[in-house]
Amino acid sequence: MTGSTSGIGAAIAEGFVREGARVVVTGRRVAEGEAVARRLGPDARFVAADLLDDVASRDVVARTVEWFGRIDILVNNAGTPGQAVSVTISTSPISTGL
Repeated sequence: MTGSTSGIGAAIAEGFVREGARVVVTGRRVAEGEAVARRLGPDARFVAADLLDDVASRDVVARTVEWFGRIDILVNNAGTPGQAVSVTISTSPISTGL
């Protein structure tokens, strides 16, 4: 679950856990992500990741499969400030101050 260290993403993660799912909380803010995972209990784990980095994205997938055996649902909630047409966005950092 990307972008789940606060706000809408954290609420979505909470809803999934409440319905019996196991979730991996991801985001760049370590303290917030760890707090969300702790609050959600043993069915949640946290991986710090900047998903603009391909290696970090692959690490999230690998760790999720290591912990839970598979991925059934992806929630792509992460965002960055600014506006762009999705087909023109590259995986390299964009000039938004990130």
